[in-house]
Amino acid sequence: MTGIQARFHLAWPDFTLDIDLELPARGVTALFGPSGCGKTSLLRCMAGLNRSPAGRFIVNGEIWQDGDFFLPVHRRALGYVFQEANLFAHLTIRRNLDYGQSRIPAAARRVEFDRAVELLGIGHLLERQPAGLSGGERQRVAIARALLTSPRLLLMDEPLAALDLARKQEFMPYLERLHHELDIPVIYVTHAPDEVARLADHIVVMKEGRALAAGPLTETLARVDLPIRLGEDAGVVLDAVVAEREEEWHLARVEFAGGSLWVRDGGQPLGAKVRVRILARDVSIALAPVSGTSIQNCLSATVGEMADDSHPALSLLRLTIGPSPLLARLTRRSAVGLGLAPGKAVWAQIKAVALVG
Repeated sequence: MTGIQARFHLAWPDFTLDIDLELPARGVTALFGPSGCGKTSLLRCMAGLNRSPAGRFIVNGEIWQDGDFFLPVHRRALGYVFQEANLFAHLTIRRNLDYGQSRIPAAARRVEFDRAVELLGIGHLLERQPAGLSGGERQRVAIARALLTSPRLLLMDEPLAALDLARKQEFMPYLERLHHELDIPVIYVTHAPDEVARLADHIVVMKEGRALAAGPLTETLARVDLPIRLGEDAGVVLDAVVAEREEEWHLARVEFAGGSLWVRDGGQPLGAKVRVRILARDVSIALAPVSGTSIQNCLSATVGEMADDSHPALSLLRLTIGPSPLLARLTRRSAVGLGLAPGKAVWAQIKAVALVG
């Protein structure tokens, strides 16, 4: 049996965690929500640091907790990366990594030392002490050490929270490499929209100890019955491939399932996999293709669902472009004036697209 089953109920005097989830066995699952919503508490239950009576936690068929059975933390094949790197200050980076690997018999090792070092780009740091490293470098070492325990599950609790914006931007490509190149499921706690957009395949949106929504990232973000706002607005994230570049205008055309978009050129080579984030506020609707406009992207779409938005003047539409979903926000007056209804063919004009990874 593949997949991750997580059922926990744990009550404190002023907070209750009540979770029942089935998560995928591959990729990155983001636990997303505001501070205090229970993300870290859920992660600690998964690790066995918080014990939930009658809880259930199964990782790819391996039972770590079920009813009265409880596998202690040290017997769970997991790696845990905290907000702080927690390296051994008296050991070199090489010896910090050796400590992680030494816990696993040679025959059971799934990640080799050199592979972990190469993935995290820390080969030049091996003979240094933790005190001489930047925050981002320490976190990269902490992740490599966790990988060298050959985990079946990697838990990451806001690993970028202590980094400034510049260090986060330097760090992100290393997390993306792990995402693309390692077959280890990751549960990633964050309240940062950019981290969700760049890294997550699956999302669990939490509020007050419960899961409001859970599912594949694109489909979950495209819900109009429960709009998920990553930061400033609702929108979707699409996986795409760089298909063409116009160097004169510093633009690139990216193809996704159902269409293509012109975006600002991020320097990725042709054929590179990228993600684009399209905010609902950046999508307008027309009944026919429009000429004589500055808008670069005009795509044939079909209206799916329609719902009231947070303000009574606004409507939120779910559109489909081939198999890919899109959200659009417009006034209710515009929706009525255009005669919009589920199934109607329209043209989606996308004013701005942010290339996020």
